[in-house]
Amino acid sequence: MSAVRASKVFVIAAGLLTILVTAQLGRWQLSRAAQKTALEQAMQAHADMPLLDGAVLAGDLTPQRRAELLFRHVSLRGRWLPGETVFLDNRVMQRRAGFYVLTPLQLAHQRRAVVVVRGWGPRDAYDPARLPDFETPAGTVEVTGRIIAHAPQMFALSEQAQGPIRQNLELDEYAAETGLALAPVLVQQLGPASDGLQRNWAPPALDVERNYGYAVQWFGMSLVVAFLLIWFQGIKPRLRTREQR
Repeated sequence: MSAVRASKVFVIAAGLLTILVTAQLGRWQLSRAAQKTALEQAMQAHADMPLLDGAVLAGDLTPQRRAELLFRHVSLRGRWLPGETVFLDNRVMQRRAGFYVLTPLQLAHQRRAVVVVRGWGPRDAYDPARLPDFETPAGTVEVTGRIIAHAPQMFALSEQAQGPIRQNLELDEYAAETGLALAPVLVQQLGPASDGLQRNWAPPALDVERNYGYAVQWFGMSLVVAFLLIWFQGIKPRLRTREQR
């Protein structure tokens, strides 16, 4: 095989591979968009279901059962464990930096506790390490919220440190650290501001439009490579041959 022919075979193979890969990436973005759309529909459907009793979180929660409970609204009754409160740093609400305040709630007449994302408190502009001012009522309280899989997470450059101020919270590690029998889900408290904390929760950012945009880009790239391959390896050589004749 001549060098020219080998080069042509290589270019065609590389072009076909590029078309295949970009087309598959476009299909993957469409599938991600479909998954997110289904999740959004499930979130809305679960939120519209009747209010659950907190006892539902005291039982054995298999992965399937947890998936069924996600985004359901639940009413909890118990007492706060303020000594185990955690503050998730660098959280923004209404364009202000601050902390998400998470406190375990010991369920009434139950061994299990549930970590509640109670709300947001502002950061001190002069002392970023200063914790926000808020109240933790003593005695039995009732909390209404939304069941979530985990607290909104942030990218962390290093390993998670133990202490009141953190970037993220892993339930398994937190349970081992505190010795609490924690439910494998969290509850995001709903309702107006109270106890010095705000709850203007933003809806989950599913970004379905971004996936569609990426899909268009990948499919567009696939079409461009296909056009270039057909033009330079098929049409243009034939036109050159005709001119020479």
